[in-house]
Amino acid sequence: MKVTSGVPGRLRWAAACALAAAGLGAVAPAHAIFSDDEARRAIVDLRARVTQEGDQTRARLAELASTQTAMLEQLQALRRSLLELNNEIVALRAEQATLRGANEQLAREVAELQSRSRDLGQTLDDRLRKIEPVRVTVDGEEFLVDPEERRLHDEALATLRGGDFEKGANALAAFLKRYPNSRYEPSARFWLGTAQYGRRDLKEAVVTFRAFVSTSPSHPRAPEALLALANAQVELKDTRAARRTLDELIKMYPQSEAAAAGRERLKRLPAPR
Repeated sequence: MKVTSGVPGRLRWAAACALAAAGLGAVAPAHAIFSDDEARRAIVDLRARVTQEGDQTRARLAELASTQTAMLEQLQALRRSLLELNNEIVALRAEQATLRGANEQLAREVAELQSRSRDLGQTLDDRLRKIEPVRVTVDGEEFLVDPEERRLHDEALATLRGGDFEKGANALAAFLKRYPNSRYEPSARFWLGTAQYGRRDLKEAVVTFRAFVSTSPSHPRAPEALLALANAQVELKDTRAARRTLDELIKMYPQSEAAAAGRERLKRLPAPR
């Protein structure tokens, strides 16, 4: 006989045993394999085991149900956590986008401020260059002058060198009046005499050249000034004064080119009466 596993199988097996015992009792003697008491005890034991296994099964099912409930609760909690995390991620992305926009705006403002700073710095440098003294070299002498002073002096000389003696003389005279103590003064006075000579204002040229030599006898252009002064005196028909000026030139600056020219000029002058 094949015994089926599990509780129902055991019940069928017990029933089969009881039927077999009953059948045997009908034909077997009193000393049969199973007595009624033994069969009852077997059935009682079987029922007890079935009851115990049923209780265990129900306990296990209850435990599984409890575990499933706990797992469902954990799953729901996990879902809530994931939802909250997703909301936080969305919020963080929005905040990041806001911060990115703020950073870009800040970068633009910084760039604008840097540009303004450079412009202000350039403007300040330009203004400082207009008022800061500049170093110049004139006739071998180096000194500091005001930028505006330099500009006016250079413009006056440029006008004179352009051949406009009238305008050049006026510009140099205005310069000397505005800057009477300028380090440019000797140079400006020499070129003023040259401009006056060029516009044929010989008497003023004589006065200017004489003042130049008197105040700046060691100036590199002093010999030229004496030679120009003598030429102006000759054109004014003041030969005697021209001779004295040429003699002064040769005596004071004997090695100069102007002195060599003065000697030749002196030879061509008519003899004094």
